[in-house]
Amino acid sequence: MSIYCLRCAFAVLASLASAVAVAAPCEAPDYRHGIAHLLPLKYAADAVHPAYTNPDAPKGGEMRVPQMGTFDNFNGVIEKGRIAAGFDIGGGLVYDRLIEPSVDEPMSHYGRLADGVVIGPELAWVAFRLRPEARFHDGKPITTEDVVFTYETFLSDGSVALRTALRDLDHVFAINEREVCFVMKTGIELNPTFPFTVGGFGILPKHYWEHRDITKTTVEPPLTSGPYKLQYSETGRVLVYERVDDYWGRDIFINKGRYNFDRVKFDYFKDENVMGEAHKSDVFDVREEGVSKNWATGYDFPAVRAGLFKKELRPLNRPEGLWWPIFWNLDKKPLDDIRVREALWLLFDFKWTNRVLFYGFYDTGVSFFQNSPMAMQGLPSAKELELLEPFRDQVPARVFEEVFAQPPSSGEGVQRENVARALALFREAGWEVQDGVMRHVKTGTPLSLDFIGVSYYSTRQSISLRENLSRVGIESTSRHPEVSRWLYRSRQGKFDGNTVRLVPSVRPGLQLRNWLGSQAAGKDYGQNWMRLRSPVVDSLIESVITAQTAEDMYAATRALDRVIMWNFYFIPLGTTPGYRLVYWDKFGEVWSDELNRVPFIDAWWYDEEKARKVADGLEALALGG
Repeated sequence: MSIYCLRCAFAVLASLASAVAVAAPCEAPDYRHGIAHLLPLKYAADAVHPAYTNPDAPKGGEMRVPQMGTFDNFNGVIEKGRIAAGFDIGGGLVYDRLIEPSVDEPMSHYGRLADGVVIGPELAWVAFRLRPEARFHDGKPITTEDVVFTYETFLSDGSVALRTALRDLDHVFAINEREVCFVMKTGIELNPTFPFTVGGFGILPKHYWEHRDITKTTVEPPLTSGPYKLQYSETGRVLVYERVDDYWGRDIFINKGRYNFDRVKFDYFKDENVMGEAHKSDVFDVREEGVSKNWATGYDFPAVRAGLFKKELRPLNRPEGLWWPIFWNLDKKPLDDIRVREALWLLFDFKWTNRVLFYGFYDTGVSFFQNSPMAMQGLPSAKELELLEPFRDQVPARVFEEVFAQPPSSGEGVQRENVARALALFREAGWEVQDGVMRHVKTGTPLSLDFIGVSYYSTRQSISLRENLSRVGIESTSRHPEVSRWLYRSRQGKFDGNTVRLVPSVRPGLQLRNWLGSQAAGKDYGQNWMRLRSPVVDSLIESVITAQTAEDMYAATRALDRVIMWNFYFIPLGTTPGYRLVYWDKFGEVWSDELNRVPFIDAWWYDEEKARKVADGLEALALGG
């Protein structure tokens, strides 16, 4: 153990005893400029700026962004009220956080408030060293006292989401004026995301909040420290942020070339159609289009044809998963039978659904980890086989022998071969069509299925399945109850088929346990609503969690992927092929196909020549030119 490890360990023990930590030997701690998990950092300590930013980008202009809904609160610590865009406690617009995620790396964070970070043995603790130049907007320095105050406030008065995110944090304490240590609870499972979680929230000014009640909502913008501060607001309607000219962190590595707009404006809308028309009228600048019909038919207007307004599909380097797949309640018979689940899978026609209902909006979904290295590829590798062989007699043979794919389809109508295969599987499972009704051969009980979904779209997408169910004599119902009712029925298992959007993170281990692990099956605190209980799945999830290299993690996720998909726990439907960006062409950017998001607020800049071209073009169009 290094001198600094001993130093922090002494401090931890002293803190636990409520004593004062004694000074340690004078040796420089082994601080690093960034941290990553499994994969190495892309940028060295002497890097000047990230590759996705332009360090010479001009400062100026305005970025206008829409928001749906309303807001009535600037205090992002609590769950009361509706937080104003930009004031969320995990964002970087007005708050500075200890470390900042890289936009072109999957698992790397670099120092923002902190110029160094060190992780203790077995993830027992993580320490950060603050930059001496860091300041709040009132000019007062950001200190370790502010960091301790912030996290103690989160643990005592924070929202359920904050307290849940920090559930592994035992306590936090200042080692000295610049160094602060976060201590993980003892006797719990190691959490590899712990350092990233505790470093990822905005730091609050203690001297501001100690005279205010942080447990209440407020329409008074609190003191912050980030690259922007609020200039103007109309409650529930408009927010305008102005760039802080003397922002302390403007030239540190992770911020160099970012936050270039003089103003960032958020306009709120309560109707998505109105928002779309406002965009076409140049009320705001950029957004993501998420409605398939709009993407296919809604962007043929003069400004698009004149090249002033852009519509682009941007591939992103992040897991996309499956888009609202149908999943089954495995506690319900006969859905606990793999033959029945496969038969139902055969009765769903994704190609027809995507063509007729969604204008070809989606790519074919074939992996729980789609669009990432975690997704299965071809047949199992040697490392995957090491994990799968002990369970060969507990998983379908196709896990080892076949590449998973959607059922064959022309996309033009009923796929008779798929229906025939489905009927054969139903017969194997003891179900047969009698007088036009699918009945259990022994009991005569008719088979019926009850589907629920969170919205009209999630029930609409099952049209091809329900039509084919009717053809083979299976009665079905489909409802989209109010959201709270949908959540209640999902948690209580009051459904046969359901839909949910599950997007794996780049380090999904503990997440997978919540979604697919046996201990979370049917529990209020978990999201294993399908009631999946499988020792094979549990073992593979543990292999994901304990992986020490990227190669080991990918082998575990790919093996898990095969087991999930070949057991037909889901009807996979489709997946999004990227980010559907629609925007007025007024901006500059550094193009990259390695990004995990489109950083239009924090890495684009205002291009005066392009903006002038848009203004002149709109004027010409208005005059009939």
